[in-house]
Amino acid sequence: MVHPLTPDSPAAIDNPVFKAVKNSVAVLAGVALITASAKTTVPFWPVPMTLQTMAIMAIALATGPRMAVAIMLTYLAAGAVGLPVFAGTPERGIGIAYMMGPTGGYLAGYLVAAGLVGALARGRGAFGRFVVMIGGMVPVYLLGLAGLSAFVPSEKVLALGFTPFILGDTIKIALVALGFAAINRLKNRDVAG
Repeated sequence: MVHPLTPDSPAAIDNPVFKAVKNSVAVLAGVALITASAKTTVPFWPVPMTLQTMAIMAIALATGPRMAVAIMLTYLAAGAVGLPVFAGTPERGIGIAYMMGPTGGYLAGYLVAAGLVGALARGRGAFGRFVVMIGGMVPVYLLGLAGLSAFVPSEKVLALGFTPFILGDTIKIALVALGFAAINRLKNRDVAG
């Protein structure tokens, strides 16, 4: 008797083709989510914000470091070849030229943050995840501000590249931490019930 290949069957779990397809779909879905979040602008003070930080942190928590880094690398590669996946593209340029511009350091920082958050947040509660995600923003801002410093005078770097964004990023990270706590509560309720 031949058993059907379902996602939960032992044959599917060990099947390299099934794993490759599943991982490819996950990467493409992650890239689509980051792209949509980069293009979504929410009115906020002192500047409008995108949802990119929220999407990247949620992906890192949900998938772990390997998949989060794979998704970010694919996202960056899509942008490098000229696909308009970044915030402000194609209006502010595309491809490598955009990545070498004022926001290029932030993109590199998100790659580092995805790996760090994916690795360090596992097994932590809501507050622990929040702390890890705030820590994950350190490379984002360090690399972002370093890249931005090539385009603006040094005395304006913090005022243009950090101060207007830190409140929004903190709120987005708190929402991700609370969202994951709520999901875990629901999962635990379903298991207990």
